Amino acid sequence: MPINTLKTVYYSHFNAIITYGLPFWGNSPHSTKIFIMQKRIITIMMGYRNRVSCRSLFKRLGILPLTSQYILSLMLFVVKNKHFFILNSQNHSKGTRQLNNFHHPITNLTV
Repeated sequence: MPINTLKTVYYSHFNAIITYGLPFWGNSPHSTKIFIMQKRIITIMMGYRNRVSCRSLFKRLGILPLTSQYILSLMLFVVKNKHFFILNSQNHSKGTRQLNNFHHPITNLTV
């Protein structure tokens, strides 16, 4: 099959499923299994064996790896929902270089 047809099948079946809940489960330990599946699909699409590096295959096909898709989805969420976040200038009045950056809340996650 031509590469364009394979990419269409990839985007309609696999990519649609992983991008649906990526902001919620993209940081889980099970995302490595999904990344391995993504690499396997890419190598099958291109007709290579399992032991081939997929970095150049991702670039050649123009497909983002799972971690890059996760980072992109988080950044798009922050850009679209800026009103939910607090700037450093709203938290304190010091004239620092990070005055216009988003404020990172300090949390203690130890029990």
